[in-house]
Amino acid sequence: MDIAVHFFAGVFLCNCIPHLVSGLLGQPFPTVFSCPPGIGNSSPAVNIIWGSINVVLGGGLLLYLPFEFGVNTATATLAVGAFITGLILSVHFDKVRRGGYKGQNERC
Repeated sequence: MDIAVHFFAGVFLCNCIPHLVSGLLGQPFPTVFSCPPGIGNSSPAVNIIWGSINVVLGGGLLLYLPFEFGVNTATATLAVGAFITGLILSVHFDKVRRGGYKGQNERC
């Protein structure tokens, strides 16, 4: 259970970064609320909201299960969750930017 909690804390905390940055820069970026989800762009305000939700979820998981930053299993598990999420998101958004999803430019 501890490993899953720390892994998903890393997932949520990694996912908050592009949404908060895009929102703060005033740039649209895909969210789960866009059309199509994860491919179409959402407004900067929606990105701030979605990024903040991810921060709350990731932080909440770390509050739920005490976490001590250092050279330990908890930190390694959180880092692996963030790293894997970063890789998956980088491949996904590279494909989105290249127009690689069938029908991605059609209106929903």
